[in-house]
Amino acid sequence: MSSLPPLPAQPSGTPWPTDEWPIGDLPANADRAKLARLTDHAFAATPPEDLGETQALVIVQHGRLVLERYGAGYGPDVTCHSWSMAKSITQALVGFLVDEGKLDIMQPADVREWRERAGDPRREITLDLLLRMSSGLAFLEDYAPDHPSDVIEMLWGKGKDDVAHFASSFPLAHAPGSFFSYSSGTTNIVSRCASQAADAFGPDFEAFMRRRLLDPLGMRSARPKFDKAGTFIGSSFCFAPPRDFARFGLLYLRGGVWEGKRLLPGRWIDYARTPTWQQPTEDGPYGAHWWLGLAGPGSFSAQGYDGQYIVLVPQLDMVLVRNGKTPAAMKNNVKRWLADIADCFRN
Repeated sequence: MSSLPPLPAQPSGTPWPTDEWPIGDLPANADRAKLARLTDHAFAATPPEDLGETQALVIVQHGRLVLERYGAGYGPDVTCHSWSMAKSITQALVGFLVDEGKLDIMQPADVREWRERAGDPRREITLDLLLRMSSGLAFLEDYAPDHPSDVIEMLWGKGKDDVAHFASSFPLAHAPGSFFSYSSGTTNIVSRCASQAADAFGPDFEAFMRRRLLDPLGMRSARPKFDKAGTFIGSSFCFAPPRDFARFGLLYLRGGVWEGKRLLPGRWIDYARTPTWQQPTEDGPYGAHWWLGLAGPGSFSAQGYDGQYIVLVPQLDMVLVRNGKTPAAMKNNVKRWLADIADCFRN
């Protein structure tokens, strides 16, 4: 972790956005013409073919809101999908429990479906391997309705009432730790482990989420979703306005500190952005429930289906939030667009 770039502190005199976002100006050296071209293209009256629909863009620099723009029918108070950005929120919830000594990520995960079978090789799967998407479980992450898809079956089919049980029932396809495979099922197993450690399910776990994370940040409009078994569907469902997603991003950009108080250990934030071993993958490098490198070296991001992004750029002291509806085939275009947005501030 020593090679990780440092995370910037909240500038002196800049209030925290717990109640309202402080407003700032674009820096004098920003490439305003390029920034205008990029945003005008994304928010055209007819969604551009290369990006699809962009519903919101929020840019925070040095702790202040310096630019925000919304599509027709959207605004600061309109709730947007998190989709898999919720995975990074789940990582934060695990961090609280690790800090309290209630979870040890290097120990085998407490999964009853694996404990109940003597000699089950899945007993070797640790929370660390789950958080790094390296469990080895045979789970197919595909969102196309006409394709075989374990994630669709989990969220809307026979697994929807107990997402963690559904996900933990899959056999191993690879030895634990030997193969990276991004999986929403993995996160829901982690989410149930967090509920067990907190001894809280359903409304009780939501109260834990609000007390430890959402309320301290001012994320009062965030709406997590639970299955019938009381597990937070941490793979996919924590709805919130774009400014609330930016608050969550700022917590990580500030190394776990908020209003001068440490909410998450700095080492947990560093763990999130420490690279996972991976075989080559087209989606890019991964940390622990956070993606790495989208907007240059040292950047890390929460990413969700349909083009939802919280991008943190420590070098620029910047948080970028993008919500939208972008077909999967165009997702790399959105990534390049976000990287180009960040580059407008590098002149």
